[in-house]
Amino acid sequence: MRLRLVLAIACASPFACQRSQEAPGAGAKADVAARADSSASGAPGSSDASRRGSRLEKLMPLPLCRAKSNPLAAARAFYDKAQYEEALACSAQAAALMPDEAQAHSEKGAALAALGLLEEAQIAYARALALNPRDVDSLLGAAHLYAVSLPANRERDELAAVYAERGLELLEVRSNRKLRAQFALLSAMAFNDLGQAKDALDRAEQVLQIERENAEARYERAVALFELCRFNDAKAAFALLLGDSERSAHAHHHLGLLLERERKWKQAEEHLAMARKLAPDEFSEPQLISKEAFEVEVAKAVAELPLDMRHDLQGIPVAAEELPSSSDLISGDPPLSPAILGLFRGPPLGELCTPAAHPPCRSVALYRRNLARVAKTREELLHQIRVTLFHEIGHLRGEDDLELAARGLE
Repeated sequence: MRLRLVLAIACASPFACQRSQEAPGAGAKADVAARADSSASGAPGSSDASRRGSRLEKLMPLPLCRAKSNPLAAARAFYDKAQYEEALACSAQAAALMPDEAQAHSEKGAALAALGLLEEAQIAYARALALNPRDVDSLLGAAHLYAVSLPANRERDELAAVYAERGLELLEVRSNRKLRAQFALLSAMAFNDLGQAKDALDRAEQVLQIERENAEARYERAVALFELCRFNDAKAAFALLLGDSERSAHAHHHLGLLLERERKWKQAEEHLAMARKLAPDEFSEPQLISKEAFEVEVAKAVAELPLDMRHDLQGIPVAAEELPSSSDLISGDPPLSPAILGLFRGPPLGELCTPAAHPPCRSVALYRRNLARVAKTREELLHQIRVTLFHEIGHLRGEDDLELAARGLE
């Protein structure tokens, strides 16, 4: 449940800064993609065109680049005028004439991204960075593509963080406050999505040192404070965002979560309901079944585990709880996210377990309210209960979060 909004800072190459929720559609955009392929592949009889078969035969090529001399300069000029097809035509010509020029491929990536051709943009930026891993425009464009434009997943967020952090290391960026703010904001976004809230908070505050009123950085800072269990600071930070029309739904949602932790159920629901009203596509009605029904489903999930998992859980209580306690969340460094769906307490199997330190020695908890929020249907809720139980048994067996994520149990 992350917010991706228009960056308040201007990018070196202007971008559309809305985080995508799904892959680019077909139709006109697909036609443009095919035309871009055609312009890059040479004559219709080339082996590249042959591999694409009849796809190219049905489509028109990109328009000719209307550049008198320098197609790269023309691509930049067309991009600045929001004439993205012309920008793509000229950047494709520049890339063909100067295949070893990183800037040509970077401009092509920017035009492709502006047209919604995100897969092609990934290739263009990859080529630019292969030619020059320290090219500022390429790093900024690629970081933005992975942090904002593409649908989020761990691998993309990791790439966004790598590119943004690489940009922050460059002398040219360190000496340019505006560039530094751009890269730091993209890092904050990626780090928050990766669950690295300490790093996200540091980067968001770097932006705010340069641009005190940057709304996106203020939002990323608020999220990081919430994830770090600095609840009073987070509450104040989200309250300041209630008047921001683009971020108010997420501010209401987080304030609802914070009030739930204070057991102020009525006030919490008012904020959560407002979030659903303002952003119904992002916040749906939670699948909040009764405590008794939730306990039954948890017990059923345990009973239906494979024999080896039931054996490992023998003597380990699996409890149905409302929300994670603050003491559990801050028991380690960094703290656990307040939005966790479940928790394994104690050392993994094979390690010494001291009941005096962790009474009982080992235990598992599944959280009713957090699980209810990640499901849109009762079937999804029941599925997520089982996935979360598998995840916690993974911890019982000694796996960490990255290993579990690699097995699809994030």
